[in-house]
Amino acid sequence: MQYPPLFVWSVWMTTIVILSVNNALPSGLMGMIDIFALSGLHFVQKSGDGALSKVNWHPNVILANHDGQPITDGHGRNFEVDSDFASIKHCDAVLVPGFIPNGQGHPPQTTTDKLTCSWLATQYKKGALMCGSCSGVFALGEAGLLNSRKCTTTWWLHDELKQRFPKANAVWASELIDDNGIITAGGPLSWVTIALHVVKKLAGIETAKVVADFSVVDAIPKSQNLYVPEGYQASNNPFLAKAEYTIRKAHYQTMSAGDLAKIMAVSERTLNRKLKELTGETPKAFIDGVRISHACTLLATTNMSVKEIALSLGYTDDSVFRRLFKKKMKMTPSNYQQQRRNN
Repeated sequence: MQYPPLFVWSVWMTTIVILSVNNALPSGLMGMIDIFALSGLHFVQKSGDGALSKVNWHPNVILANHDGQPITDGHGRNFEVDSDFASIKHCDAVLVPGFIPNGQGHPPQTTTDKLTCSWLATQYKKGALMCGSCSGVFALGEAGLLNSRKCTTTWWLHDELKQRFPKANAVWASELIDDNGIITAGGPLSWVTIALHVVKKLAGIETAKVVADFSVVDAIPKSQNLYVPEGYQASNNPFLAKAEYTIRKAHYQTMSAGDLAKIMAVSERTLNRKLKELTGETPKAFIDGVRISHACTLLATTNMSVKEIALSLGYTDDSVFRRLFKKKMKMTPSNYQQQRRNN
């Protein structure tokens, strides 16, 4: 629906803008609207003291771009928007859905224009949350909003993100990162994760949980490591391949950053620098990540107990292993094993 140019959006309501530009993923554009529509319904829910209360949050959701003109979505269809930027006098959050990838799996070389980049930067300075899902993160990079920020994107776009925006602190395969209001997530359907996170930030945890339950989605985002093909990251870099092989073959042995550096024939400082550059992780986080990945394989393909798997991976205390596994995979080892065997 196209609003008249003189229309001014109310500033006293929570206003959420969904950036609408060419090649956008249409499910992201409309799906975000649906999530926020659900959050504004009068759901009956239990509060902390057991009493019944109603969610009464009605965000003003606007599909917008720099000129308010229809766009061509990633499937070549015309898509109407609600407003141009000039008509929006205030917003609390801006969400950028992903883009339909090209034949190489990459987003468009340029996702936005200078006017859009300037507007995004201005809204962030005014206090709006800036959110990018999947390749929508690249639009935030073009606006200079990722500089010196921790961010993430879909696992297969990690290297492309680092190449285009070397000043960004890109983290490999993280489910969601909120760095001081710059919110990024990976996966073509990560617009669900982003939208729920915005609901939580602007309307509260209880509202976000009710929306997640009603939508039959997980309020806690799952790790991308559940879906990344084993060895994908290491296959793209010899140093990572050697480091991963070194960790995997160290059965029943504890391994510190110093141990890995010695076997790799580099200093701890060099190890830390290279792993930070390649993965965004510390040596300890990388070691734990490889071992948790190996644990996933063992849980899915063997009858070993969780304690046996922990010991085989060098964790003398299986409670430490369980805690690390749950932190990375967002579920317990036993739940992961059951899920994989039921698939």
